[in-house]
Amino acid sequence: MTIETILSICLGIGLAASVGFRVFLPLFALSLAAHFNVWELNESWSWIGGTTAVITFGIATLVEILAYYIPVVDNVLDAIAIPLATIAGTAVMVSTVADLSPIITWALAIIAGGGTAAAIKSSAGATRLGSTVSTAGIGNPVVSTVETGTSIVMSIVSIFLPVLAIILVMFIFYIVFKLYKKLKSKQSKSS
Repeated sequence: MTIETILSICLGIGLAASVGFRVFLPLFALSLAAHFNVWELNESWSWIGGTTAVITFGIATLVEILAYYIPVVDNVLDAIAIPLATIAGTAVMVSTVADLSPIITWALAIIAGGGTAAAIKSSAGATRLGSTVSTAGIGNPVVSTVETGTSIVMSIVSIFLPVLAIILVMFIFYIVFKLYKKLKSKQSKSS
């Protein structure tokens, strides 16, 4: 396995984690990176760097970010975003992985890319639901801002420092695990 392959896997996992916070933002970042030759994609996915894709992903990103600030719409988006995040996480992973056989690439994309995106999106959705219940939705814009900011940071780090992105993904999963344990213990005490 070459350094390029390892970096491409780190990039894919980092972007998949970012997809868990905002579906289109990492796709837009990847599209820009490919468009400006910062990152080379697999041949069959080179269309992501085209002008049409950059514009389309840019508009979709803007609409998605703004929609998360609309009460009720934010929770509806979370409900439909889990399968979308899984697909997008798989797509960013498969489009970035270099020098592996197609079966390994797709298995890695589905498990690491789609799985990472789905796990983070599920946790983010639970956080928003908790915010909706505990603050009557007043805290949701703060949650949206944190998610968008995290997606931006993860996308940038993934593209320019892919190895650091893997460390951040592990840190995010650690935080999610700690929050899950904390919520579980609160549920146990209230039962």
